[in-house]
Amino acid sequence: MMSTLPCTVRSLGLAATLAACAPLTLAAGFKLESPSIKPGATLTDAQVFNGFGCSGKNISPALKWSGAPKDTKSFALTVYDPDAPTGSGWWHWVVYNIPASAIELPEGAGTAEGKGLPAGSQQGRTDFGTPGFGGACPPPGDKPHRYIFTVYALKADKLDIPPGGTAALVGYMINANKLASATFTAKYGRRK
Repeated sequence: MMSTLPCTVRSLGLAATLAACAPLTLAAGFKLESPSIKPGATLTDAQVFNGFGCSGKNISPALKWSGAPKDTKSFALTVYDPDAPTGSGWWHWVVYNIPASAIELPEGAGTAEGKGLPAGSQQGRTDFGTPGFGGACPPPGDKPHRYIFTVYALKADKLDIPPGGTAALVGYMINANKLASATFTAKYGRRK
């Protein structure tokens, strides 16, 4: 069907396709790393929740990113467990309005007050019901759960989220403003 169209229409179609793919090309080098967690590794007691039957230290890991698209105006970060037996997974950390100048979060930045976060950053409410990092705490005897750490480069300077906004609302706003994302996954399980 495309071959019967005039060359200019085919060229415009190709140009539109290339333009749509351009942001993906620009983000090809976008990556997220942690000096304390290697991709695919098991989380340590430092990143395990202290409560719900778990006795970890509940410390957010140090995270560093690079290669964001040049049009990035802010960042957001999430930690999500898709294996939680809730029917909708479990949000362990939601941070948004991270300035575009930021390239890392130090270890322990995810306290409820967020004092270690870059100026202007805000934390959404996790599925523990509070803001701040909530570490891993799968049910005992479950297979090890996956914890997906993702940083998002956004086209907005600021996400307008009302106080107490849910992780789902923040996620909606992140996806509506996403230029690119970078991710890694770690695991954690508890014995019976």
